[in-house]
Amino acid sequence: MRLATTIEAILYLKGQPLTITEIAEYAKVDRSSVEYALIELMDDYAHRDSALNVVETDSSYSLQLRSHFQSLVQVLIPLELGVGALRTLAAIALYAPITQTQLVDLRGSGAYQHVQELVELGFIQKRRKTDSRSHLLSLTPKFNQYFQMDKLPQEFLHVQLEMELTATNPN
Repeated sequence: MRLATTIEAILYLKGQPLTITEIAEYAKVDRSSVEYALIELMDDYAHRDSALNVVETDSSYSLQLRSHFQSLVQVLIPLELGVGALRTLAAIALYAPITQTQLVDLRGSGAYQHVQELVELGFIQKRRKTDSRSHLLSLTPKFNQYFQMDKLPQEFLHVQLEMELTATNPN
C-alpha cells in the first residue's frame, strides 16, 4: 500500500489538522517520507474529480470538503448539532442502549449537554432505569430515518462508529 494512501486514511480518521510529525508517528515512518507522500497525495487530489482535497494550514495538513460542496453540509447535517454532540450520538448508536453514566464515562461531562440536545432534536430517548438513578439512552425511529441506518450493513456501521469514537477526543 502506498504511504500516500495511508496518510489519506490518517487524515480522514483524525478529522483535524495534523503536523508532519504527528502524521509520521501515526504512519510509523520518518518525516521526509511523509513530506514526499503528502506532495503525492495533494497532487492526486488536484488531478481527480473529488469532493475532498488535502489542505495545508500553517504547519499542519487536513482532509477537507472542497468549498463548493459546503452547501451540502447545511442540507445533510443539522447546523444546530455540533461535532461533540455528533460524536456523543455516535457513541449512543454504537452502545445503545447505554446508561447516561456509562456515556459520561466514555465521552466526558459534556455528554450531559449533548444528551439534552439530542433528546430535544428527537434523535434519542431518555428514560429512568427503575433500579438505578441513571437514565437509559436509546435511539429513536427519527435517528434511524434521518441517518438511513437501515440502508447500511450492520458490520460497516459498527466499524465506522468505532473508528469515529477512537479517532477523536472526548469533547
